[in-house]
Amino acid sequence: MKSPATFLPHADPAELQRILDARHHDPFEVLGRHPLENNQTANQINNDIVRVFLPHAHDVTLNTTHAMERWKNTDLFLWSGPRDTLPAHYEIQWRDEHNQARTHIDPYCFAPQLGDLDLHLFGEGQHKHIYRILGAHHRQVEGIDGVFFATWAPNAERVSVIGDFNQWDGRTHPMRVRGGSGMWELFIPGLHEGDYYKFELRDHNGQLQTKTDPYGRRFELRPGTAAIVEADKTYHWQDASWVAEREQRDWLHKPLSVYELHMGSWRRGPDDEFLTYRQMTEQLIPYVKNMGFTHLQLLPITEHPLDASWGYQTTGYFAPTSRFGSPDDFRHFVDTCHANDIGVLLDWVPAHFPKDAHGLAHFDGSALYEHEDPRLGEHQDWGTLIYNFGRNEVKNFLIGSALFWLEEFHIDGLRVDAVASMLYLDYSREDGQWLANQYGGNENLEAIDFLRQLNDTTQQRFPGTLMIAEESTAWPQVSRPTWLGGLGFNMKWNMGWMHDTLEYMMKEPVYRHYHHDTLTFGLLYSFTENFVLPFSHDEVVHGKKSLRHRMPGDEWQQFANLRLLYAYMYTYPGKKLLFMGCEFGQGPEWNHDAQLDWHVLDYPLHQGVSALLRDLNILYRERRPLHHFDFDSQGYEWIDCHDASQSVISFLRKDDENFLLVVANFTPVVREDYRIGVPRGGDYEVLLNSDSHHYGGSNAGSGGIIASTDQPWMGHPHSIVLSLPPLAILVLAPR
Repeated sequence: MKSPATFLPHADPAELQRILDARHHDPFEVLGRHPLENNQTANQINNDIVRVFLPHAHDVTLNTTHAMERWKNTDLFLWSGPRDTLPAHYEIQWRDEHNQARTHIDPYCFAPQLGDLDLHLFGEGQHKHIYRILGAHHRQVEGIDGVFFATWAPNAERVSVIGDFNQWDGRTHPMRVRGGSGMWELFIPGLHEGDYYKFELRDHNGQLQTKTDPYGRRFELRPGTAAIVEADKTYHWQDASWVAEREQRDWLHKPLSVYELHMGSWRRGPDDEFLTYRQMTEQLIPYVKNMGFTHLQLLPITEHPLDASWGYQTTGYFAPTSRFGSPDDFRHFVDTCHANDIGVLLDWVPAHFPKDAHGLAHFDGSALYEHEDPRLGEHQDWGTLIYNFGRNEVKNFLIGSALFWLEEFHIDGLRVDAVASMLYLDYSREDGQWLANQYGGNENLEAIDFLRQLNDTTQQRFPGTLMIAEESTAWPQVSRPTWLGGLGFNMKWNMGWMHDTLEYMMKEPVYRHYHHDTLTFGLLYSFTENFVLPFSHDEVVHGKKSLRHRMPGDEWQQFANLRLLYAYMYTYPGKKLLFMGCEFGQGPEWNHDAQLDWHVLDYPLHQGVSALLRDLNILYRERRPLHHFDFDSQGYEWIDCHDASQSVISFLRKDDENFLLVVANFTPVVREDYRIGVPRGGDYEVLLNSDSHHYGGSNAGSGGIIASTDQPWMGHPHSIVLSLPPLAILVLAPR
């Protein structure tokens, strides 16, 4: 039989050269097994030719017996012979430049794996399980184990899988492109869970860049940026009853008290190392349960390269950060939270992404995930890039990420970061730095459509999960259904209430009577949205000081004001959120590089704040009037909002049957014989006094049981007389 080296390799020389130059868009046209059709003798009618490109090979053999010949001093090896000589999936044995023997099944003898329906749905932006298709997935193809890789890079000339298994050489495993879909794929037999990999892309200008997998489900510890092949569905969940109850949960009328935390700085190990997900399971969950919070909210634990970004500059939208352990370790954390009746919310960042060279920026040499025009595609304040929400594949990427966390990690909801920056084309931009929409307005119509699709999709597929917007403007109907013209979020952070309340509380009490309307103004809009009242991480960084140190007065007054602030939040309509450390009066502002000052809990005033928070959580959860109508005006009624001269307000919190009376004194003066109108006669019991000695207070003010009189007052038929404690709140219930 004629030697392969002496006849033409039965392929277009230009195609062969593109393989040698590592710029072929479909290496399967050349590599692998092909019928020998040209220059055949009578004995070659049923022969095949096999082409293998191995840059690091010294010699190559097929199925241990069929030696291949190197073609023209290149790294292309050829063999031809009768068709029935080799099985459909043949082995390649070769020795590398170090004389190490290697064996693998040829990746280029497999048919395409991506289905036409997958390609179509992704192109339409409607693939609900795109994370099961793109990325790296261990699978068995025709009885052979390996890893299937797929990525989206429509403007690349060539895409390759690189890793330890091929010396990070992009010439070795080029992928095939699937027509005009922009999808690239390759099944590599013999790879396993734990293998490190990236994608090498060649753009149309011939420039090479190395990118991490946008759909990677696990990454090496920073500063490394390689993705890691992750096994599918190895964890056995134990939270079926929690998920079933969540689907039926009437979240509108249930208590929601959220403990927000940054996993890297809540606590640290003895050598200042991060705690793992498993260690956080052992330490954090009992603490949160004891404090009475209903939910945890994690600052982004999606993979990110820079600790100082707190997770808000995400590069791995489908992977919990490796800083704290494996994906299954995080699943165990969530599962244990659910076993302890604690929900888990995840801070999620679809508004922007970092410019890191290994990430999404100019992924295939073009502005693929972002806009080319910086007036649309760049956040100048943050030094990040803005997603192109008008591109179906980008929307599918982001919605796929949201669904991934809800499905694969049983997350109970997402807090969507920086929604305002998505809604406005002129967000934080001067004139001439932004482009108007097609109607000449500043609304980002494509982002609006994306948010509505996001919220409709998550609610339909995972009923009972929560989508919460951090939105800082007066954009209407953020938390109203899309079919009413809203954005479809379940809840929205009440940034106006937070700013007004802190502005008021930071003033010396002697001046507060001049700003009384700051307290009362919020009730004019409190029920226009489903609001969360947030004292978040943003309020204790960047020179703002801790909440405790933002309170005026001496040490005692600072702590009294802090207790008053928290009691006011828990009695005000809206769900609750508090950042870690605030619950015990942390002194310094938050530092992401160090753990909280847990040692201060040795001191009585800090112990008092902690005890108050625990009791507030219990009161809020157990007393229906404090949570049932958090979003409805029928749950709130002023008794008196006009006593500016004494800086006192009083109101009722109501459900459909009962009520609680709340009286707040925002001055350090005891108000004796203070008469309050009440709607019902009889005795009233003081349920909570934030000035109690149990909380580090002066123990002034009324306590125990107070009898009402029939004297009408403040428009009510009955009244009670109280002694109002200084810088404190009383909560009373009719007996």
